[in-house]
Amino acid sequence: MWLTLAGAIVLEVIATLSLRASDGFRKRVWIAPVVIGYVCSFTLVYLTLSLGMPVGIAYGVWSACGVALIALMGKVLFAEPLTPVMIGGIVLIIAGVLTIDLTGSAD
Repeated sequence: MWLTLAGAIVLEVIATLSLRASDGFRKRVWIAPVVIGYVCSFTLVYLTLSLGMPVGIAYGVWSACGVALIALMGKVLFAEPLTPVMIGGIVLIIAGVLTIDLTGSAD
């Protein structure tokens, strides 16, 4: 279950970074990684949910990890800004997801 979610996260990050690299689809070589990445990512999220992970936890972890990884990789690959306030926001998102995950699994 967690492995399929991790795969979904990685593929979504690759697809989103490919979307950025495509420059609004002006660089057509990036269209395939965008489409394939998103289709495979959503398929793995579907599989994660069908294996029994609650949707709130799956989506929370998927989106939080995606936001954090894309922000970090955007800084590295595209020299996009990553300010201390943005880093603080990422930390708060991750803290919120962990709170939901830890309290949701206690039931």
